[in-house]
Amino acid sequence: MIGLSASIRRTRALIRKESLQIRRDPSSIIIGIVLPTMLILLFGYGLSLDVRRVPVALDLEAPSPLVTSLISGFRLSPYFEPVAVTDMQAAEQLMARRAVDGIVRVRDNYPRQNAFGLGKVQLIVHGVDANRARIIEAYAGAVLGAWAAQRQAEGYPAEIGPVIIQDRLWFNAANDSHYFLVPGLIVLVMTLIGAFLTTMVVAREWERGTLEALFVTPVRVAEILLGKTVPYFAMGLVGLGLCVLAARVMFQVPFRGSLLLLGVSSILYLLIALGIGLLISSAVRSQFVASQLTLVITFLPAMMLSGFLFDIRSMPKAVQLLTYLLPARYFVALLQTLFLAGNIWSVVVPDLAVLAAMVIGLAALSWVITRKSLA
Repeated sequence: MIGLSASIRRTRALIRKESLQIRRDPSSIIIGIVLPTMLILLFGYGLSLDVRRVPVALDLEAPSPLVTSLISGFRLSPYFEPVAVTDMQAAEQLMARRAVDGIVRVRDNYPRQNAFGLGKVQLIVHGVDANRARIIEAYAGAVLGAWAAQRQAEGYPAEIGPVIIQDRLWFNAANDSHYFLVPGLIVLVMTLIGAFLTTMVVAREWERGTLEALFVTPVRVAEILLGKTVPYFAMGLVGLGLCVLAARVMFQVPFRGSLLLLGVSSILYLLIALGIGLLISSAVRSQFVASQLTLVITFLPAMMLSGFLFDIRSMPKAVQLLTYLLPARYFVALLQTLFLAGNIWSVVVPDLAVLAAMVIGLAALSWVITRKSLA
């Protein structure tokens, strides 16, 4: 009991010492609080995968009430900025100059063909940016499909072909990219605070020689690890709270899962980030080298290979296999599931199990490496 009481006192003293160091060092506050806030604003307001205000040329070879009704959806849609042209040649010239990104062409025989259910609308999309082209094509199809469905509901026969497609977006009915970008932003904030900040602070103490002063005291390895992780763990929870608050209040992202599961998964990932930071700072005791390694090993993979920005299934097979080693992959899947779909246990349980296994492995490895450093 006496040994346990002494260990608790030493651990509390180390945590207090680290907390005072954070308060006295403005750079820690900047990295831990200010930079995550900037990321929330930058990614939330500045980054969007939605396509809006697309300039399209409308080539109406024979205007009529039916044709005017057909293209009214493009004029009323917030996704398009229609530009009227006199003929197809003028539309092609606008496309060549990239003044428009698409051409909607309604031929002069459309009203006659429409009477037999064979009316066709031609859509030509600028294909330099393939992803943008697919999005424009989908939006235009939705406009035409909505018009055809409305006409059919009013008692007219099917206007565009014999089949009318009715689509529904599950988990993101608003088709808003913020719904999956903002939850994924939590991964970047937790990585930044857990790995980057921990690595920089510990590496700086190696450079200053303050850790060697601890080695001659009775403190144990576990106490040093706790003293280094607890303050930054608390700062990470503050960052998590800021992100969740911004997601709900600023960007109106729905949350359909369990707050308890969100907390458990975030704690596991934060512990992993802290463990990686301790490992890097123990292996590389230079602030500059440690910061570069942390950027390459944690932050960039969390942004590029976790499914936060790019779909993992569209990556090469070798890169897809590599993503299974990244904890950010599992955390992104958990966050997007909990925010948008709810408690889908077939996704939540396996990902939580992987994160828990990584926490145990990193904790053991950190203890061994720190023990070697003390020796």
